[in-house]
Amino acid sequence: MRVRYLLRRILQLALTMWLVATIVFLMFRLIPGDPTSTLVDPTFPASLRAEILHRFGLDRPLHEQYLTYLARAVRGDFGWSFYYNSPVVEIVGDMIINTLLLALATFFLTYLFGILGGVVLAWKHGTPVDSVGSLVPLVFRAAPVFWTGMLFLMVFSYRLDWFPHAGIRTAGYAATNLFQKYVSLDFLWHLLLPAVVSTLYYMGLPMLLVRNAMLENFGEEYVEFARARGMSEARVMFRHVLRNALLPVVTSAAVFLGLALGGQIVVEYTFSWPGLGREIVMATQRRDYPVAQAMFLLLAVGVGLMNLLADMVYGYLDPRVRLQ
Repeated sequence: MRVRYLLRRILQLALTMWLVATIVFLMFRLIPGDPTSTLVDPTFPASLRAEILHRFGLDRPLHEQYLTYLARAVRGDFGWSFYYNSPVVEIVGDMIINTLLLALATFFLTYLFGILGGVVLAWKHGTPVDSVGSLVPLVFRAAPVFWTGMLFLMVFSYRLDWFPHAGIRTAGYAATNLFQKYVSLDFLWHLLLPAVVSTLYYMGLPMLLVRNAMLENFGEEYVEFARARGMSEARVMFRHVLRNALLPVVTSAAVFLGLALGGQIVVEYTFSWPGLGREIVMATQRRDYPVAQAMFLLLAVGVGLMNLLADMVYGYLDPRVRLQ
């Protein structure tokens, strides 16, 4: 039964990917603008523009462009960038590592402090700690993340000069390999500020999910039974209550990882972080269809795969799900 369910979810994921690919393809061809505007000067002759359209296949009928686009996307070939004049795969490869590292750092900080904070709030339920602790993450969640990012840049980068304001390495640095590029204090120094801003924005969700789920489980029979057996309150909370409280957190974590894989657009753009999210904005402004399409597809694939992973982990945490 479980295998059949997973197969059905995989088919649903494939159908979703096809729908997203179709919508993205049509969307970028319906918006106003000429993709050759970044390549051809208005003073160039029409024959040169026609030659460029033919080179990128933009002079073909729309249905032929669509079929070619789908066939290449299945093979992992997203075409040729109008702006960079290079394969899209190479551009994505250079940026996906930057996005993954920012996403993983944000994920680790968000769910580490979010879960621990939720446990503390549940433990201190009804006290000033609970009231203030529940309000602070909601304030950061309600505030636009670009506003928080600019505030942190103004205070910690421009006023105090504690952190850099852009990029992933100090200007002028040239790494000879990936290890030198990412494994250094300089990279961590550039990573910390955007990761903290992202964490403050996302942390409220796991914190309040854990808090509310633990409060709901406090009155369950298995909790009373564990206490009756003489277990300490800390052991009851972390071994029994917290495990069941993590079920909704797993789903939110999976969706968060999927979105982060596609790119934290606002954070990357605010901090000039050279990742997928920032490139989505730049490619859309440049009308670089192949790059923008690839970025949006990565976002959809990431969310879909993480949701599928959440189903599997959910079944592990809650045996009742495996029996359905």
